[in-house]
Amino acid sequence: MSGKRRPSVSPDAPVSRFYEVSHAERLRDLCGPHHRHLTLLEARLKDYSLHAESQGGGILLAGTAEGVSIAEAALAELERRMRSGAEITDMDLNGAIEAALTPQQSFGGLKGLKKPITPQTKGQARYIDLLADSGNSMIFGVGPAGTGKTFLAVAAGVAELMSGVRQRLIVTRPAVEAGEKLGFLPGTLEEKVDPYMLPIWDSLRELMGQEQMERRMARGEIEVAPIAFMRGRTLKNAFIIVDEAQNTSVAQMKMVLTRLGRDSRMVITGDPGQVDLPGHQQSGLRNALDILADVEGVSVHRLTPADVVRHGLVSRIIDAYEAAGEGNLPT
Repeated sequence: MSGKRRPSVSPDAPVSRFYEVSHAERLRDLCGPHHRHLTLLEARLKDYSLHAESQGGGILLAGTAEGVSIAEAALAELERRMRSGAEITDMDLNGAIEAALTPQQSFGGLKGLKKPITPQTKGQARYIDLLADSGNSMIFGVGPAGTGKTFLAVAAGVAELMSGVRQRLIVTRPAVEAGEKLGFLPGTLEEKVDPYMLPIWDSLRELMGQEQMERRMARGEIEVAPIAFMRGRTLKNAFIIVDEAQNTSVAQMKMVLTRLGRDSRMVITGDPGQVDLPGHQQSGLRNALDILADVEGVSVHRLTPADVVRHGLVSRIIDAYEAAGEGNLPT
């Protein structure tokens, strides 16, 4: 039986559609304080002439047909994140827009964590895909400040530990300022390296909670140590994270990479543009990236300033420093 086909709408044609939201509280959270999220949505989709206005029972979207469709998909993704328990922030909104702009991208999250973790950018999504695939035994995650390279690696490690896929989570990083000579400091090993591990502690607390973290540390399931303490070990059935790897020497990097034991995975994170090694030592991270680029089983993922999910100003600061030829920004 033949019938009339509804004429297709040009992507550039102006349209307006009503995005219905059933709960008043959810509508408020979608719009954000003082409708901040709608303002950001309009700014991100200004090339599509998008206008978003909260009305009773939903949000009126007006702009090009393509822009309105993207806005609808972004709002739907925000709702999905809200239902999973996430507190909606500007970063969540940016991530939802990225997901809407690239619908073919999986944007899958990591499961079993205290709080849901989903990527905020396309680069982070590809990084998480690598981290979530247990077949990737060694991953280099490199990029500038604020791209989530360490946090997402810790999230992947916690997810595997909590699910029982790995028996241990081991995090190591060079203590450059102390020259790796920490024996003279008072206290336990954890107390000696604590100043260097604060970002890791913060991530673990956020991802699994203080009580769970302390319990698993007491059982030896979570271990933190400077690079020097990895020498002579073979790390089996573990998820290993080598953080701040740009500050390893070539010898340290070779040593720690060869600690990989049976049923283990290793993620090496760092920013090749920020090297704090004394003198003119060659960075072990830079050296490894050159040497291992074509080695089978080694994956390298490069995050960029476009993947920065801190304050929006951070991306512009990184761009300004790179334009001036300065890459030495803290992570």
